[in-house]
Amino acid sequence: MYDILIIGAGPAGLTAAVYGARANKKVLCLDALSYGGQIITSPSVENYPTYKNISGFDFATNLYEQATHFGAEIDIDKVVKLEKNGETFTVTGESSTYQAKTVIIATGAKPRVLDLPNESSLLGSGVSYCAICDGAFFKGKTVVVNGGGNTAVEDALYLTDYCKKVYLVHRRKGFRAEENLIEKLKNKPNAEFILDTVITELLESDRALVGLTLKNTATGETSTLETDGLFVSIGRVPDTEFVKGLIDLDDGGYVKADESCKTNIDGVFVAGDCRTKVVRQLTTATSDGTISALSAINYLDK
Repeated sequence: MYDILIIGAGPAGLTAAVYGARANKKVLCLDALSYGGQIITSPSVENYPTYKNISGFDFATNLYEQATHFGAEIDIDKVVKLEKNGETFTVTGESSTYQAKTVIIATGAKPRVLDLPNESSLLGSGVSYCAICDGAFFKGKTVVVNGGGNTAVEDALYLTDYCKKVYLVHRRKGFRAEENLIEKLKNKPNAEFILDTVITELLESDRALVGLTLKNTATGETSTLETDGLFVSIGRVPDTEFVKGLIDLDDGGYVKADESCKTNIDGVFVAGDCRTKVVRQLTTATSDGTISALSAINYLDK
């Protein structure tokens, strides 16, 4: 029986493990793949306090070692079910079953991908899913943002402050984004819209992105666009399927919770990108990890 069982070993989950273990609670942190979450693939992190520059792998490893130093257990198992049994919980994984007094859901949210052949290999070498995280690396360069929602247009607006040229590629003429955001982007002299267009190929040289093959959805015509970077902003998918029917989710599948990180079920908390929130950054993930762990500790000590 664990005091705190954390599902997900990304920055949010590992931070929760640090706080739980330091409070002398019996803590288990489970992840389907490995510790670190998505940040582990980032070659450089420059926006986390105290680090001028650190690789995502080193950041995650430091956090992992900090959590285990204080006594947290971290193991690999994909959680497929969460059940409440009176005052405790049963967490079912593909490999084993666990019992816990409290649970923290920290499974994160994955960006929707274009699903192009070399997309994953170019991640960190021209392809990004976070303009705020990586935009500064493209100062003075030409970039493309792909998407038509608020996030895509906001990303493009953000990048116009850094980049020489910003193209917004969208598969339709109409946008899901708010009109005032679109008008702001139209007024940026270094921004250009490419509409009714999809990206069909990522062009690379020396393992770096150098351009895109585009297809006009209305005419079928193809063209090539040179670019230094591609920011894919077509939505995110939270990993919360296993709690449907038990935990309240919003229409996008995110766990409903306020800044206290408490869910609708007593004893279950949520942290990181899988939570309903406005900002999803490394700093907000670790912040959620702190809050969710302290909330769980207070619940246990009542």
